[in-house]
Amino acid sequence: MLRDITIGQYYSVESPIHKMDPRFKIIASTLYLISLFLIGSAYAYGFVIAFIGIIIALSRVPVGFVMRGLKPIFMLIVFAFLLNILLTPGDPFFKWGIISISLEGVERAFFMSMRLVLLIIGTSLLTLTTSPIELTDGIEYLLSPMKRIGLPAHELAMMMTIALRFIPTLLEETDKIMKAQMARGADFESGNLMNRAKALIPLLVPLFISAFRRADELAMAMEARCYRGGEGRTRMKVLKYTKYDAIGLGSMIVYLGVCIVF
Repeated sequence: MLRDITIGQYYSVESPIHKMDPRFKIIASTLYLISLFLIGSAYAYGFVIAFIGIIIALSRVPVGFVMRGLKPIFMLIVFAFLLNILLTPGDPFFKWGIISISLEGVERAFFMSMRLVLLIIGTSLLTLTTSPIELTDGIEYLLSPMKRIGLPAHELAMMMTIALRFIPTLLEETDKIMKAQMARGADFESGNLMNRAKALIPLLVPLFISAFRRADELAMAMEARCYRGGEGRTRMKVLKYTKYDAIGLGSMIVYLGVCIVF
């Protein structure tokens, strides 16, 4: 289950989406996420699904790999669906005891579930098609106007990218620790929810030790390479917009226009 989380992972392959400028991809992803909270019709969600399907095809990331990121939040999606379908008021078409289901509840539950699915897919595509270095440079450039008020844009971008990059690493480490403890007789799967949560407590100590060790090794590696922050730093690859970004900009304008119409 932990290996199924795709946020923070980078899928290296040649594609038009990978070649886009990270600054444009960050802005486009932000606008995409905002649009999910503005639409509210079946036609609009159908259009968004078609749009994100085209993006996945152009990115050349396997559909199964993208959809794998939905497994960890499957129970959250089911819970949100049931919560909305049972608590949304309306004219009920099914009633049994205190359980009442209306068409309004089914509609809202469907839209909420699709919103969560599309949100995770869109967020995953950003990290799957953008390397950590490009993501850092893109975030730093977008935050650079804030330097005038004293915001350390480079350091903030570096921390955000490192935290995002270490998500799959720490999850993989957690999976290894769980398997090692299960081989020694630990049980993480039986019992009720409270017992399962208590069984996870012994994972915290080795996980924190591993995280601090990795942080120390990363700090020593950065110091060995004479890293001194963003002041006076040069880049081997300078960010520049290409024809792919121009095509992407046109596509985003059409996408936002159609969302507004819907």
